[in-house]
Amino acid sequence: MEKWTLDDLYRFYLHDVYRYLLSLTRDHHVAEDLVQETFYRAYVAFEKAEVDKVKAWLFRVARNVFIDHYRKNKRVVPSEDTELNAIPGTDSPERDLLIKEELAETQQWINKLPDKQKQALLLCDVQQLAYKEAAEMMGVTLSHFKILVFRARQALRQYKERSDNRGR
Repeated sequence: MEKWTLDDLYRFYLHDVYRYLLSLTRDHHVAEDLVQETFYRAYVAFEKAEVDKVKAWLFRVARNVFIDHYRKNKRVVPSEDTELNAIPGTDSPERDLLIKEELAETQQWINKLPDKQKQALLLCDVQQLAYKEAAEMMGVTLSHFKILVFRARQALRQYKERSDNRGR
């Protein structure tokens, strides 16, 4: 394991872990609680953990916290939009509105994906983990992970095509 202190882990990965959990739960308050649980579990296991990639290990802890929460509550009730709705500086209010609408629509499509596809897509495209790291984190083979990402992207393309065809 690289030479990380617990403070470094928290400062460096807090926002990434929060955005990942918010994308999964779609609830700001639940995501905050799960972030705290994630870092608590990381703190408890930090000294014993022997991992090569700190970020992948931390995201695996976060994923396990989410799964435990999901199993405990049997369902996740979406209540808020996720970070995909945050818009970096744009040119005009009209463009801002169009981008925000596209992001909201994309978020709806992502939420329709099966859980494993959704998690694979978020880890790969939003959190930008390497395929191998994300596959290890999800506990699937690399080839299975690639299939999950491919199918998720394919489903998003199909949703977009249907949406474009309805708009014409």
